[in-house]
Amino acid sequence: MKPNIGLINAFVRISCGLTLLAWATAKLVKKPYRSMPLFAAMIGGMNVAEGITRFCPLTYLFEEQVVQIKKQNQAQKSTNAPVKLEETTSPF
Repeated sequence: MKPNIGLINAFVRISCGLTLLAWATAKLVKKPYRSMPLFAAMIGGMNVAEGITRFCPLTYLFEEQVVQIKKQNQAQKSTNAPVKLEETTSPF
């Protein structure tokens, strides 16, 4: 895996992820049967993991999509070379 996010972005993800994880843990201690804090804990854990590895799967997918679109545009431009129309003389 090649890192695809910057160092500051990674620190922000780690900080926000740990904050969200702490909030979710505190909520789950009070009301363990709720599903929203559990979902928030998973999102927080994912953000911490993205910050530590400096790899974001969504950013990777977005960048791959942009590269594919650029390749398609380049191929389309090369095949759509200007066509010179021949002038026809009118029989009238």
